[in-house]
Amino acid sequence: MPNTPKLEHTQRGLKPMIGSLWTFSRVSAVSLLSALLLAPISLVAQVAPGLPGSWAAERYLMADGGEHEVQGTIFFTDRDWQVLFFVVDETGEVRRGSAEGGTYSLDGDGLVFTHLFNLSAGEAMPGLAAQELQMVSRRPEDAPTEPTRIEVEGDQLTLFFPSRNRMTFRRR
Repeated sequence: MPNTPKLEHTQRGLKPMIGSLWTFSRVSAVSLLSALLLAPISLVAQVAPGLPGSWAAERYLMADGGEHEVQGTIFFTDRDWQVLFFVVDETGEVRRGSAEGGTYSLDGDGLVFTHLFNLSAGEAMPGLAAQELQMVSRRPEDAPTEPTRIEVEGDQLTLFFPSRNRMTFRRR
């Protein structure tokens, strides 16, 4: 048949092409793997596993050993956070309160809170100075940051603040 290509000719033409594609694929795979392995963790995993959702405040543990009951909730989305909590004394009386929020980013075994909003006030309590009424709303470039180590174990979240105080929450 005059229109049928010779198999031998076709195979010779494909071998170099397949060899080139194989080499290109290996180089591309190695480049992609290298890029993924060398990428910062924060670019690979944007959300701490188990963090998003609603958590009920339980205890506020002071660096000096004191401890206070707290009532309220902290919420996390994949990038935003909001908290409303009250610190309660041993008689059950609310002595302090805070409503805060902003964005966060992951950093190693913790996160960095960016404090865009803050409404807080309260009396002095063991381990906590008195806080005059404060109402603040900031632009992201003007907002303070707070690197905070976190632990999520089952339904318990612990935030370890730079002050060495920590607060515990339970998943709602």
